Amino acid sequence: MRKKIDCAETECCDCIEIHGECIKKVIERMPAEVTLIDLAALFKVFGDPTRVKLLYVLIQSELCVCDLAEVLHMTQSAISHQLRILKQMKLVKSRREGKTVFYSLADDHIQTILNQGMEHVME
Repeated sequence: MRKKIDCAETECCDCIEIHGECIKKVIERMPAEVTLIDLAALFKVFGDPTRVKLLYVLIQSELCVCDLAEVLHMTQSAISHQLRILKQMKLVKSRREGKTVFYSLADDHIQTILNQGMEHVME
């Protein structure tokens, strides 16, 4: 399909035709809108330095709120708030031992995401 691009319709490029087959393939492979929204929300969680620090601490060891607060020099309230967000996004899980709740990474994917992000930053 040949369609001349009018610069008034879009940003101009040197392309003088639409590549229909390429566009069709891309559209067919695009995830559903709701999936992309969920992915954006996941990356938004990684946009907060405190949450990234918490995740890095939890890579090392399962810890309770008191221990996390000590390691990160923060209040237990601030830690609990961030853990709630991480738990809602299924990045962190918890287990109870008596009166103490211990937190850990929900699965290995989180460590992989952090490692790949760190690798990119360190390039």
